[in-house]
Amino acid sequence: MAAIGRGLEMPISFSMIVLSSQMVVAVADGVPKFDIARSCKLDVAATAGLTVDQSIKSCVNDEQKAKRQLASQWSKFPAPSRASCISLESIGGTPSYVSLQTCLQMGQWAR
Repeated sequence: MAAIGRGLEMPISFSMIVLSSQMVVAVADGVPKFDIARSCKLDVAATAGLTVDQSIKSCVNDEQKAKRQLASQWSKFPAPSRASCISLESIGGTPSYVSLQTCLQMGQWAR
């Protein structure tokens, strides 16, 4: 049985490891660029309450504030956490700096 399991293993080449590590570092080197206006419009369309203009303006203000805070704290977050949280933000189509900041902070609290 052990011989069968060994035949299924795939060797990982050095070039694959280097390429993969560069992709993670490239993603996690700086605060990502999100389309705040698009994300806020989609979020506001899914909620009710304030007028659309007030909600979008408030959302954009919150996102810009979170982006500034992330930019000043970015290097303090571990690269694997940054890459993981960026990856999570790409799911669903409406990335958010507020959500990214929350993800990174929760990662710090969990340690």
